[in-house]
Amino acid sequence: MIRNVIIGVLVVMLIGTGYWGYQENQEKNAILIHAENGYQRAFHDLTYQMDLLHNKIGSALAMNSRSQLSPALADVWRLTSEAHSDVGQLPLSLLPFNKTEEFLTDIGDFSYRTAVRDLEKKPLSEEEYKTLQQLFTKSTELKDELRKVQALSLNNNLRWMDVELALVSGKEQDDNTIIDGFKTVEKNVESYGEADFGPTFTQMTKKKEDEFRYLTGKELNKEELEEKARQFLGLEKNAKVIITESGKGANYEFYSLQVEDSKGHIYMDMTKKGGVPIWVMNEREVSRKKISLNEAAEKAQTYLTKHGFKNLELVESTQFDNTGVFIFVSSVDNVRIYPDAIRVKTALDNGQITGLSAKDYLMSHHDRKLPKPTINAEQAKQKLNPQLKIQQENLALIVNELGEEVLCHEFFGTIGESTYRIFINSITGDEEKVEKLQNAEPIYDALT
Repeated sequence: MIRNVIIGVLVVMLIGTGYWGYQENQEKNAILIHAENGYQRAFHDLTYQMDLLHNKIGSALAMNSRSQLSPALADVWRLTSEAHSDVGQLPLSLLPFNKTEEFLTDIGDFSYRTAVRDLEKKPLSEEEYKTLQQLFTKSTELKDELRKVQALSLNNNLRWMDVELALVSGKEQDDNTIIDGFKTVEKNVESYGEADFGPTFTQMTKKKEDEFRYLTGKELNKEELEEKARQFLGLEKNAKVIITESGKGANYEFYSLQVEDSKGHIYMDMTKKGGVPIWVMNEREVSRKKISLNEAAEKAQTYLTKHGFKNLELVESTQFDNTGVFIFVSSVDNVRIYPDAIRVKTALDNGQITGLSAKDYLMSHHDRKLPKPTINAEQAKQKLNPQLKIQQENLALIVNELGEEVLCHEFFGTIGESTYRIFINSITGDEEKVEKLQNAEPIYDALT
């Protein structure tokens, strides 16, 4: 009797295990199918966008009307943005594809910068038409190569999940039609340097190797950097520090540090030149809130001043759970320098600094000669929506859509329940930027 019961239980367990395994396999297959469908959609959308992009550039070349040319170039810019989005959804992060992405960026930058200016007053130059012709030629080759990859993948029923697995496992050197096709695309685009776009265009681009060109000081070795990191973080003597140097191909040289001590785990990057923190993250749980957001902001300000980041003004503060997040910018002669931004996270249980991001500040901070406004605040107000109720105004230096630093009158105001920040160019009177600021998130109680 007992033997029969045991056999029965084992049979039930076996059937249950089999059913569980079947369910797990079904769920796994559903996830794989969903991912494959997403990859297929993104790739075919990318191919379609490149077709449209090629046609739009070709149409722009044939246009003579300035009123038609501006919207055509704006369409080119829109299509490059959509193509970028599609590339970002493909499993190509482990496959070198940066030249193709840079090429799409170049097309977008050129088309945007020419579309937004008054082409009646400043029409395309002969050099810019040559640039447009080069873009058309190159987009033709890129379109054709993507079409070849598409045809091969459709004819042979190839799967993008196989591409992802090949890249992750490092077996992309094996025969894989999609990977080989994208390598061909990248190889063809690699021959297109900035010089191909002409002198007008090269002035628009910003070299990545110049990202930290304003840094001063000597280059530090690992021992010197570790000592500087210990002082910055206030580490215990027995704290363990692991340092890794940035690899070849990085846009700037830095060290990555992992720190372990009794306070927890800390991760940070520091520049090799000068040993300045790029970012810091302290991995610890933050308990119940004990200090106010205002107190936390003061602690963040003190922390920055202590570590040499001076003449900063708090421009934004937000609370997430029990952590305060603050954005500071340089302030020169009562002008907010928004490119010089530093973000700080402060724990609201004890005021400890748990995060720092100074990359924007390190890229941008330098002595500037600010222009004098030719339009005063009262004149700038005339450019605003009459319904805007102004709460605050300042002078501010921002980076506009063309990547240029411009001095603006900054206005904070409300329309109804919404709050806006609006920048009016202090030289031209143009509306440079309009931002809708986030309102406090409502708390939704669970239904009972």
